[in-house]
Amino acid sequence: MSNKEENAENGKKKEGLFEFYDSFQELFEFFCINTTIHGTIRMVCSKHNNMKTAFWTILFIATFGIMYWQFGLLLDQYYSFPVSITMAVNYDKLVFPAVTVCTLNPYRYNAVSTELANLDCYTEQLLSTLYHYTPANSNQSACNNTSNKQDSNNKYIPLEFLTYNDTQSGYPFKGTTNGSSSFNNSEFYRVGFKVCNDTDGDCFYQIYSSGVDALREWYKYQYVNIMGNAPLSTYQEDNPQISNFVYACEFNKISCGSGNYTQFNHPQYGSCYTFNDGDDNNPWISFSPGVESGLSLVLRTEQNDFLPYLSNVAGARVMVHDQNQPVFMEDSGFDIRPGVETSIGIKKEIISRLGGVYGNCTADGSDINVENLYNSDYTQQACIRSCFQATIVERCGCGYYFYPLPAGATYCTNTKHRGWGYCYYKLYKAFAADELGCFKRCPKPCIVAEYVKTAGYSKWPSSSSETWIAKVLSQESPYSTSARKVIAKLNIYFYELSYKTTGESPSFNVVTLLSNMGSQWSLWFGSSVLSVVEMGELVIDLIAVGIIVLRRRQREKTKATDDTEDNSPSETYVHPRQENSDNEHRERAPNRIEVVAEISPPPAYDSLALDTPVACSADCSCTRRMSQTSIKSHTSGSSNTEEATAEGPTAL
Repeated sequence: MSNKEENAENGKKKEGLFEFYDSFQELFEFFCINTTIHGTIRMVCSKHNNMKTAFWTILFIATFGIMYWQFGLLLDQYYSFPVSITMAVNYDKLVFPAVTVCTLNPYRYNAVSTELANLDCYTEQLLSTLYHYTPANSNQSACNNTSNKQDSNNKYIPLEFLTYNDTQSGYPFKGTTNGSSSFNNSEFYRVGFKVCNDTDGDCFYQIYSSGVDALREWYKYQYVNIMGNAPLSTYQEDNPQISNFVYACEFNKISCGSGNYTQFNHPQYGSCYTFNDGDDNNPWISFSPGVESGLSLVLRTEQNDFLPYLSNVAGARVMVHDQNQPVFMEDSGFDIRPGVETSIGIKKEIISRLGGVYGNCTADGSDINVENLYNSDYTQQACIRSCFQATIVERCGCGYYFYPLPAGATYCTNTKHRGWGYCYYKLYKAFAADELGCFKRCPKPCIVAEYVKTAGYSKWPSSSSETWIAKVLSQESPYSTSARKVIAKLNIYFYELSYKTTGESPSFNVVTLLSNMGSQWSLWFGSSVLSVVEMGELVIDLIAVGIIVLRRRQREKTKATDDTEDNSPSETYVHPRQENSDNEHRERAPNRIEVVAEISPPPAYDSLALDTPVACSADCSCTRRMSQTSIKSHTSGSSNTEEATAEGPTAL
């Protein structure tokens, strides 16, 4: 291979694994010419026309900005996590729901019957003082028994008439519960009772605009004090029989048995019975709609030996709910009237919610920081009441009688917790305003079953059949049934077996987001996903070229600094003794000839053979020349010394 071919081969530039441009201008020109994004090539092709170049550049930047503004709107919509509601109607056999029926009469337990009788007597005396009330039948007076008559002024908190000024200052109108009262005076428009803290240092009035509401709440407060002192075994040992309330029970024309219901006592609604609660793992199934395929009950609604001041409603309270769901009669129940046949048609609905980022719901309540005090599945109401009871126990030192107790807690009573009423009513006010945070801490369940109800009413029994129905029922029950006003009939059934499922689904998922962003990209640039890759490649190239330019400038700066240091004059230090010695030598040999040899690099030869002259040998010739030079130098003498010095050094 010749030298020219080798030099050409060595000078040829080799392509590396990664190649970057030397300047930003080259990078942008290459990108604008070769990219698949529309409009970019016009910025390069029209570079000789500055106006066109500026126009297309501004248009490209504006289009780019509008597109990313649309991207921002799409991302904002995606991160708001909207949902779509979907509904489906299904038809199949259905599990019959659980049905709870209560007597609407709180039971008078034997263990506290004396205390409750004394409370009824004092309430009757209080009504007589405030409203001049006397029982229509003196035999029905709660104070007929002389043992019930006692001075209870120090035992019970009095109920009082209040004026506006009294409620503001904290003092009641004097003489409201002692002596005569001017009921019709315009000043007496509020009724209430005073509650104080443990030390009686701070008090306030629990005020009501209606005397009926005030008396019921006042009686409930005293009732809680009595029931809180009763041993817990009282509630299990002294339960009334179901036959005292339910005359007849049928489902799908088959009589109910003892295994078809469970019994519990509600503090306000009395004895309650839950049918088809699912405890026997054999729930009722409805295969067809209609009254005959549902539950039919005949109920006794008499109110003998109960508490008339705590419950003043006649009839029964009913709630339709799912199995293993806590029963909140005061929230979801409805009343039925005596002497009426009430038919309740139900239709099932299932609601399914999305949790996580799409909504605030819980699957089973295990992720909620609230202990479920009810022996049931999670519901929002159970969580809220458990949260409120836990707060009462924490701040008041005891639990409210109407809610289940946490482990280790006791019910509130005046004998053990003097200021519990003050604490409870303060907390209840904060609870109703959601200042305790219980409503926020307790989300809805993600899946819940609800029953839509329609009601129909008819007179029962009719005038022609009232006599014989009353006779038959009186023979089957120890209580006399002589009139329509003490019995009621209840029918609950599916009016159709189709049920509706309402569910939530994401309305803007990742696929929708990418599809909309792709549509915007194609609208404004007319390109595809590969164009997005090209944009990413451009960003990487910009970073790489920026690094290369910075390193090049840094290298040039370093080189310029080194060249400046090399060109600066340098001084050689000569020792004084060496300088004196040189001067002495010059004085001793004034005729000395200084020879300076200029050494040049040897020429390049094609071969290593020396070309010696034929006339004489190399040694002879060189000796003759040196001798001639030496003789010529010595014959010149001292007269030629200055001349030789002026001519300068001689190159050999």
